[in-house]
Amino acid sequence: MSDRPSVLFVCVHNAGRSQMAAGWLRHLAGEKVEVRSAGSEPADSINPAAVQAMAEEGIDISAGRPTILTPGAVQQSDVVITMGCGDACPIFPGKRYEDWELPDPAGQGLEAVRPIRDDIRARVEQLIASLEV
Repeated sequence: MSDRPSVLFVCVHNAGRSQMAAGWLRHLAGEKVEVRSAGSEPADSINPAAVQAMAEEGIDISAGRPTILTPGAVQQSDVVITMGCGDACPIFPGKRYEDWELPDPAGQGLEAVRPIRDDIRARVEQLIASLEV
């Protein structure tokens, strides 16, 4: 890893879980970590319930845009965290991969998204500790 590790969060639509994870990592690690997110089948916009759930924590992810997953994004990342994208994520030697099993917030209301948001925060805190930044 370089002086500043790079983390890529991947889910299918890049509209909920991966956007919340990226928001948490930016919020909790600041400039110490380079943060990316992408989706194997990006949605047109970020899930409004995810935006609202993160806003409750003082984190604004409303400006994020779902992005297509590319091999280049994986190659440029030290850690790749997948969330339900299955085999769509390309594998490169020398990368650290983790798969976080999380419910998909798509179509869910705020009450259902809050526990997903909180689970992601706990996982991001563990991730930061493991990166030793």
